[in-house]
Formats: sequence, structure tokens, C-alpha cells
Amino acid sequence: MGKKSVRENKNIYFESREALGLTRAQASELIGTISESRLEKLETEKTLVHPEDVVDMANAYKRPELCNYYCTHECRIGKDTVPEVKVSSLSEIVLGMLSALNSLDSQKTKLIEITADGVISDDELKDFVEIQKQLDNIDMTVESLKIWMANMIADGKINGKKLRELR
Repeated sequence: MGKKSVRENKNIYFESREALGLTRAQASELIGTISESRLEKLETEKTLVHPEDVVDMANAYKRPELCNYYCTHECRIGKDTVPEVKVSSLSEIVLGMLSALNSLDSQKTKLIEITADGVISDDELKDFVEIQKQLDNIDMTVESLKIWMANMIADGKINGKKLRELR
């Protein structure tokens, strides 16, 4: 195994490889689609990473959250539309989901009143924005659950094949 880098400001792809204790050569072989020299350029930000590179690294490194990172930090469209998801434990995700759903439940009558006429007036806008924030919280917990599931599948703790069959 090669020496561990002393480089500061390592990007997430560099850190993910190092966390597995892999050299670039080993990682390149594991990934199968990225040469060692390209991997070095991606990790040192001498070239732009492509979505397919991220998918391949995420699969090889068993780090599905790399895809969310790419979308929220590097993708021109995703930066404005995809929320950054924090990797959490299942209990944190479930409690967050229940909290967001409870908050929204108490506001559902208000949402019906605001949207019933198909128009959101200026005096309804503040309430609508608050409800939208609760919906965003629900979205975040769903995305967090998806990443948690992907991590469990990658780690072999959930049978991915069986899950796909059930879907």
C-alpha cells in the first residue's frame, strides 16, 4: 500500500478513496472505468468530474452519498434544485420525518384554504412559504432515507436484489 497523502484540502473523492486505504492504482482497478491518471486529475481537481465518474466511484467505494454531493456542489442544474442531504442514522431519519409530518398535519387545513381558489394572494404568501418549508423538510428526510438505504445495500446489510423484486 502506498503512503497516505499529506495534501491539505482533499476533495470528497480523494477522501473516499483514502478512507478505504486504496492507492490510486487499486482504486482505478476497483472502479474499472477510470484510469489511474484520470483519477489523480479528478482528486486534485485538474479536470472536471463527470456524472458517470461519480456513479462509478460511489459504487466502487460504497459511498452512495457521493452522487448527492456531486449534484449539490458540482452539477450546474443540481446546485439550484437538489437539496444537500446529510447522512443520518435510521432513528434520526424517522424522527425527522415524523416531526415534519406532524408539523404539516397541523397546517393542512391552512394549505387547503390557501390553495382552494388556485391563487396565492399576498396575504396568504407568508403561510404558504412556511408550509413549503415543511414540505422541503419532508423531502430532505425522504432523500436521507434513500441514501441510508443505498448505504445499507452497498454494505450488504439489506438485500438489494430482494428489495428490487418487492418494488
